[in-house]
Amino acid sequence: MWRSMMVALFAGASALGALAQEVGPLWMPEPALEKAFSGKTIEGHYSDGREFRERYDSDGGLYYKDDKRVQYGRWSLQAGTFCTIYDLDPSGGCYRVHKVGPNCFEFYFTARTTKEARSGDGGKPSWTARAWRLDKASTCPGALSV
Repeated sequence: MWRSMMVALFAGASALGALAQEVGPLWMPEPALEKAFSGKTIEGHYSDGREFRERYDSDGGLYYKDDKRVQYGRWSLQAGTFCTIYDLDPSGGCYRVHKVGPNCFEFYFTARTTKEARSGDGGKPSWTARAWRLDKASTCPGALSV
């Protein structure tokens, strides 16, 4: 009986592991997002190659800069997503964040599953932006510098 229970438990754990892989990347939970970004500056690039820098003040303020503009706004955590809302531009939004390395983060525009987070072009990830914190060396592949 003990052996049967262990086999059933192992089978159940294996099924849950497979389900977790099917559901998608492990999105960073709110406490990890807070720890990773509050009071920090990131640098990165969008999926189209445009570069940017963004600072997340611990009071919720944000500063954004790319090659064409500077913007101010607010950042917050909402229902497991990382949100950036700009004062004068509606281009912000909420993102699920996948930590893909010690200092490499991919931002997915409100994607909930791996399937939803992949484009139709050969299954490549459709992350909106990839970035790293400036207080540590980047671990992102092909890290650019602004």
